[in-house]
Amino acid sequence: MANTTLTASIIAKAAVLQLDNNLVMAKEVFRGYEEEFSKSVNGYEVGSSISVKRPADFIVRDGAVMDVQDSTEGKFTLSVDKRKGIDFSFTSQELTMDIKELSERVIKPAMIQLANQIDTDLMSQYKNVSSWVGTPGQVINSNQDFAKGPQRLDEYATPMDGRCAVLSPEDHWGLVGAQTALLNDKLVGEAYKRGSLGTIGGVDTFMSQNVPTHTVGVNTGTPVTNGANQQVTYAASKDTNTQTLITDGWTSGSCTLNAGDVFTIAGVNAVNPITKATLPFLKQFTVVTTISDSSGDITLTMSPAAILTGAHQTVSAAIGDGAAIAVAGTDSTGYRQNLMFCHNAFALVSVPLVAPPGAVDVSRQSYKGTNVRVIPVYDGTNDISKYRLDVLYGVKTIDERLAVRVSGTA
Repeated sequence: MANTTLTASIIAKAAVLQLDNNLVMAKEVFRGYEEEFSKSVNGYEVGSSISVKRPADFIVRDGAVMDVQDSTEGKFTLSVDKRKGIDFSFTSQELTMDIKELSERVIKPAMIQLANQIDTDLMSQYKNVSSWVGTPGQVINSNQDFAKGPQRLDEYATPMDGRCAVLSPEDHWGLVGAQTALLNDKLVGEAYKRGSLGTIGGVDTFMSQNVPTHTVGVNTGTPVTNGANQQVTYAASKDTNTQTLITDGWTSGSCTLNAGDVFTIAGVNAVNPITKATLPFLKQFTVVTTISDSSGDITLTMSPAAILTGAHQTVSAAIGDGAAIAVAGTDSTGYRQNLMFCHNAFALVSVPLVAPPGAVDVSRQSYKGTNVRVIPVYDGTNDISKYRLDVLYGVKTIDERLAVRVSGTA
């Protein structure tokens, strides 16, 4: 039987299957917003966006007297602003090959690279996560180290369902070694034979080479808050979940706070988001935007906002003047950013790109919410068919309270 000449449609179908098979973190995050983008038959362009409402919080009423609460919802914008692609070419002879052979030789390696890029973009959302447990720089090499992650999620009253962890290779294999000390033959066997961790304490655990490294900024000195009562209201921060913080005491000359740096403020503890009870540890905040200053005085943007009262309360006490600020980690040092999170902490949206007017034999294929577009271009002089494969997607942190960065302990 003669081989079937491979078309853009056949190549696109093989590509989207391979892309989905090689995603790691992208399979563990929320994908429901893709339905909001499904209304455009002709596809989307870079920058297309939707507005998403943040869920409202409430306080339980005590007694029979009705006390109507303001259910004002915040909102955020989710944009499909990441366009990535891989291009390849085939001779006419190669296009008569079996699709399985071509997929293994060319399409699969290409889609592995593209999947890694999507996972990398999702992992970069760590900068929006303010909670960080363990000691920065220490490898997770015991179950006690790992357990600090779900413990912090529990303390923040996050759902038990849909939890997962994405660990760096070093932390993954450190934890694999810990599993071999257990008395459970099945777990030990999986750890030794497959390097598999599976589900630990209700957390589906994965390894990824795309776990990023965060480098702490240059923040020497004795930093403190400059001004009391810098907390804000929910109404002022409901859309961004951020606020400014006026500080001083940094070393003059060259001070930089990097986006993703985590810090605490003395006297300001975290609270349980449901009961509002004070928790036995300081509230952590993350720097939203990198900022450099030579004066020693820095006004930074931080997340989450420090809200002292109401249904959306995040802190136990008002921010005092001259309260000490402590940044996690050591200046100019890089630390792996393992993430543990609930399904709804982050979102990925993959949408079909537009079919350009005039392009011939354009194929757009979708599989489990993942979309690819393939456009062929024929080089008649050299009898070569060139293909451009494009994806369009966006990533977003939905609720940073549902995630935590996890390191080992010294």
